[in-house]
Amino acid sequence: MSTFDHRLADALAALDALVNHEVNSVGISAGQVDGLTLEAIQAVAEVLGSPQDSFPVIHVTGTNGKGTVCRMAESLLLATGLRVGTYLSPEGTVAERIRIDGQPIDGESLADALTTVRGAAEAAQHQLTTFEAVTLTALVAFADAPVDVAVIEVGLLGRYDATNVVHADVAVITTIGGDHTDFTPGWQERVMAEKAGIIESGGVVVLGDIDPALHVHVEPERPAEVLRFGHEFDCTANEMALGGRHVELVTSRGARHDVTVAAFGSHQGANAAVALEAVEALLHTSLGDEVVEAGFDAVRVPGRVELVANAPLVVLDGAHNADAAAAVGDALADSFAVAGRRIAVVGVLSGRHPRKLLEALHEAYPLDLVVAIGMEPPRGEPASVVEAAALALDLPVVSSAGLESGIRRALDHADEDDLVLITGSFRLIDPARAIVARVLGEPS
Repeated sequence: MSTFDHRLADALAALDALVNHEVNSVGISAGQVDGLTLEAIQAVAEVLGSPQDSFPVIHVTGTNGKGTVCRMAESLLLATGLRVGTYLSPEGTVAERIRIDGQPIDGESLADALTTVRGAAEAAQHQLTTFEAVTLTALVAFADAPVDVAVIEVGLLGRYDATNVVHADVAVITTIGGDHTDFTPGWQERVMAEKAGIIESGGVVVLGDIDPALHVHVEPERPAEVLRFGHEFDCTANEMALGGRHVELVTSRGARHDVTVAAFGSHQGANAAVALEAVEALLHTSLGDEVVEAGFDAVRVPGRVELVANAPLVVLDGAHNADAAAAVGDALADSFAVAGRRIAVVGVLSGRHPRKLLEALHEAYPLDLVVAIGMEPPRGEPASVVEAAALALDLPVVSSAGLESGIRRALDHADEDDLVLITGSFRLIDPARAIVARVLGEPS
């Protein structure tokens, strides 16, 4: 192993040794954020010289759609010729979550940034969590690159999320739905209030398809401009097209674009409109037709209605709440009508609501079989939790202890004219993709 390989391995090992709330959930939800603070990350950022202030930022939160909006904004910005840093959270490996010019960060830059953050944390005498350290690593890497602009995805809620160390030139709230909440009365208001915490006083906020009654929670943050989907900007046409959606987008600057977006599902129309509006708000100008067309044509959104095999069709989607499941069901019904059966392989993390998820999915895309799988502890729920949810809905269900056995069981049940959906968590996506390729590549 080279000196560089040792340095990267050591840096990643030190990162793994930190407290990881993405794996060890602390039960945080809207209205239950006591104990959360930005003190540690702000102190370490100051020792680092505040790298987050080195570039303008589009900061994106929302219950669903925020990862897709980030990738769309990234693609549009790249099409303008700018150098772009993108931080996706949580998605894939550390390198895959920190992107520069649309590609995962290279190993040398990652090792440099990780080592720098580790040293700064020691100097500041603050113990960072894994997510705080990765967030600072992204910001240091972006400043070192240097990038012209950064697109930052919130990890959890907003106000006390580690990414809120940045100062958003444009804050985006995509949707408000049933995630990180106890569903007691007023939960939508509590979720919106926490997500509104990323808005900067005097900044711009772009709101997606959100109940207007919730907009009142934006006002206390004192933005200079509020741009609302369906009001200042819109998606006025949204139809199925080869490989995605054909949409007509109207921006607050009066521009109108007819484009094809390389993503499935009618919900992608709103996502595209939000991404375009956010980019134009950041750049203070309308984008030309060629830039918009090139940007949306280049968008790739892994783990969102991602087709990975034919005969049977196998689709991956990280939907982990009812709203996302309904959107997936609608997208499948719209774009993947099959003559055969519909089989869903489902695993969930603790704190999710599998019955609500399955109910929404089944209503939009009636299921013939659920394959309940267990996910690894400490956050993963056993297969019995998903099985119980399916039985409560009178859905046919079988169980498998793990993801690979579940996928094999689903594919064993499936004929060439069936569809197999693997869903319930983004943590399933990368391993599921590899398992499907391996299983279908095996000699029969």
